[in-house]
Amino acid sequence: MTMSYPRSFSHIGLSVTDLDAAVRFYTEVLGWYLIMPPTTLNEDDSAIGVMCTDVFGTGWGSFRIAHLSTGDRIGVEIFEFANAQRPENNFEYWKSGVFHFCVQDPDVEGLAEKIVATGGKQRMPVREYFPSEKPYRMVYMEDPFGNILEIYSHSYELTYSAGAYA
Repeated sequence: MTMSYPRSFSHIGLSVTDLDAAVRFYTEVLGWYLIMPPTTLNEDDSAIGVMCTDVFGTGWGSFRIAHLSTGDRIGVEIFEFANAQRPENNFEYWKSGVFHFCVQDPDVEGLAEKIVATGGKQRMPVREYFPSEKPYRMVYMEDPFGNILEIYSHSYELTYSAGAYA
């Protein structure tokens, strides 16, 4: 068996109920770059149509998609499907799957306020990892579309390199 190496993170896909509002939120509040504006994809024999049928199966019809990029070149695909629904309980963290993503901003409180002011939700108070020792802070939020996001004040490596739970 050969040694594995750390793969780079390419992108994440988010489903929303309003693609135009999501593009505004993520570009205006988080400052992400719009790479491809909202576009409708149809179930057809085109290369992208066939690829989507491979993923979703037949009968998906059409959906809207936009592509964004974070400041560190991570892609964000945002999907709006025809039958889009916001789940009543969007925080089923005990179930397998992605339950949140995290962004980094030294002004955790300021970004949290912007998210709330634009229709999101703060799920907890801002907390410190090492109170009175290091300035690492975090908070769980919810975007206006029900996706759970976390905000860190410092990089992931810096936050955990000292053993955050010691």
